[in-house]
Amino acid sequence: MTTNSVPDNPHRAVRWWLISVAALIALMVLVGGATRLTESGLSIVEWKPVTGSVPPLSEAQWTEAFEAYKKIPQYRELNAGMSLSEFKEIFWWEWSHRLLGRFIGVAYLLPFLFFLWRGGLSGELKRRLWLLFALGGLQGAVGWWMVASGLAGRTEVSQYRLATHLLLALLIFAGIVWTVRRLEERPQIAAPARLRFTSVLLLAVTLVQIYFGALVAGLRAGRAYNTWPQIDGAFIPSAERLWFETPWWRNMFDNVLTVQFEHRMTAYALFVLALLHAIDAVRAGAAAGGALWLLAAVSVQAVLGILTLLNQVPIDLALSHQAVAIAVLTLAVMQVERLASRQQTHAQPRAVPLGQAG
Repeated sequence: MTTNSVPDNPHRAVRWWLISVAALIALMVLVGGATRLTESGLSIVEWKPVTGSVPPLSEAQWTEAFEAYKKIPQYRELNAGMSLSEFKEIFWWEWSHRLLGRFIGVAYLLPFLFFLWRGGLSGELKRRLWLLFALGGLQGAVGWWMVASGLAGRTEVSQYRLATHLLLALLIFAGIVWTVRRLEERPQIAAPARLRFTSVLLLAVTLVQIYFGALVAGLRAGRAYNTWPQIDGAFIPSAERLWFETPWWRNMFDNVLTVQFEHRMTAYALFVLALLHAIDAVRAGAAAGGALWLLAAVSVQAVLGILTLLNQVPIDLALSHQAVAIAVLTLAVMQVERLASRQQTHAQPRAVPLGQAG
């Protein structure tokens, strides 16, 4: 095989595969958000990783699935008297969410095995891709762990488990975005250390904000406190209302007011940090475009958050808010990668062309 047949970027096919998987994960997150907003997540009370991909096909199977749902507290306390047709509506949301998860697993594993067989993946890249696959498997187990929390003693899933489920999905998504970016050969950007630090800090705060947002969704805190800029009658609620649970840290996860408050305060902090980072990047002449795009996305996200709150969390605004959160995370990961050292990429073995086995 002559060197003329080697493509300019031997990882091009890998990149497009990973971009497709990332897009599917983003869609999965949005379907999961819709499942939560429509209270559909507990409509399937069993975890059948293989046979569960087939929905009920007969009236008898639909009746059996509905009878199983009637045994859990959510039906008895919130949906007693629901008709079979109403049950089917929430069932299809949860079934679609689970089916998409299975499809993502196949869409990741089969091309990955193909690329391993054909060769062309460096040792570091293979280790990273195996780690992402393992996290994907863990995500399936975490999803059932979340659902199981709402099948007995509760009418909804635990907000702790819901937040863990969402955060893990977006960590996998972020890992894929990072990997795609690392497969591109680009020169190192000369930037001051503080700019690199604030980019990492922005990414960390974004992930914390996403976690708090999941707690808000889990506790329906956006519907409980839907005024802005005041919350519970003040910009900063009284300490007695914010910290009445013991031990104090439980308020950060269980107190509806505190969870809503911390989500708002983190949003303000994220906007200020994105603004300062953008100003610094423009002055330093380093990664200014990425910083400005990130600031724009954070600004849109803040506006959508306020509108979602004031309108008492309608599904269209809520899903738009979630979609822009994914965009903010994507841009934050890209900005960190853009400013990170790229010296290690030159030390990686040159990829074997994907058209050549071995």
